[in-house]
Amino acid sequence: MMKVAGLDLGNDSIKLVLDGGGEPLLVPNVVAPGFERHILQEEDQPLKALDVVVHSPKLAKNGERCFVGLLAMENEDNTELEDMDNKALSDQSLIVALTALAYAGIASGSASQNGYQGYDEVEYVIGTGLPVRAFSRYHRSFEERLVGEHEVTFLTTPRLRNRKVKVSVKRAIVSIEGAAAMFHMATHDSLQIRDEELYFGTIGVCEIGALTTDFPLIKRMNIDNQFSTGEQIGLAHYMDMIIREVEDQYGYRFPSRSKLAQRVKNGEFAIRRMGEGQTDIKPIVDMYFTRAANRMVELIKKRWKKYPDIQCFYVIGGGAAALKPYILAAAGSLKLRFAEESELLNVYGYYKLAKSKTAVPTP
Repeated sequence: MMKVAGLDLGNDSIKLVLDGGGEPLLVPNVVAPGFERHILQEEDQPLKALDVVVHSPKLAKNGERCFVGLLAMENEDNTELEDMDNKALSDQSLIVALTALAYAGIASGSASQNGYQGYDEVEYVIGTGLPVRAFSRYHRSFEERLVGEHEVTFLTTPRLRNRKVKVSVKRAIVSIEGAAAMFHMATHDSLQIRDEELYFGTIGVCEIGALTTDFPLIKRMNIDNQFSTGEQIGLAHYMDMIIREVEDQYGYRFPSRSKLAQRVKNGEFAIRRMGEGQTDIKPIVDMYFTRAANRMVELIKKRWKKYPDIQCFYVIGGGAAALKPYILAAAGSLKLRFAEESELLNVYGYYKLAKSKTAVPTP
């Protein structure tokens, strides 16, 4: 059965929503080289042990075993995306995305069983997006990498052991990060207008990601080509500095950015020190997040001065959720708007845009 999906290839995590409702699927955008695992006790959920081999003609290193997401997050040989990486061309992002699509197809019951060939098959129409500065140059190559037939085999993943899934992406609709979020906020699930100010207004957006911060200017739900821009800096830069500072001061090393982000999101700032009890790292987090917030507020002011007809400025994205109190303090009297579930706005927008541009029937 064909499914319409919203797919946000975030530099920190892959987010996925399918038609038919249900909670969004989040998989940390982390991979590590796979190997034969010595399993003492099987994990209680498949997402905790995504151990896969991905076959795709779009991968430079095709058919290699790797650990994905939570399983890779704790591995000392893991890799996360860096400033120079381009998600449109990244093997890592494609591997995590295809793994998420394969898992979601099985978990949602939309995968069909091919008894003769011995594999499951799931077909998708996907809505996804790229940063402002990458969109014009890479959106076609990004679309080409996604569209086609791919194969994901789960190895030691609990409840999916040795299960093979053929992922067929029939079409990919690529839009711009931040703009998709505004489309979601401006429309109902039926795609009818929900907020006329957003839908017909001139809206500034600061979408803070892990590696990029995008500033699309939205006028009547259209992108302004001249004044929309982006910066090659995001929250990951400051997260990396926090990791180094904690290691220098206390000898404690976070195995990944994702691990630190998980701690910050849960408000868990205490770290264990060998033989020395625990230490609160919140002052270090506060210092670097304050720096990040000051930088973002200055960039917002710069954009607003260049285009004073902007009616309001939204600060969104995963970075906005983490930095909100710091940004509010730095902004002072400058009125900025925030939104609930900030890190999920794009993926819901991608899904709606895919639904609006395809004739695929949805439940």
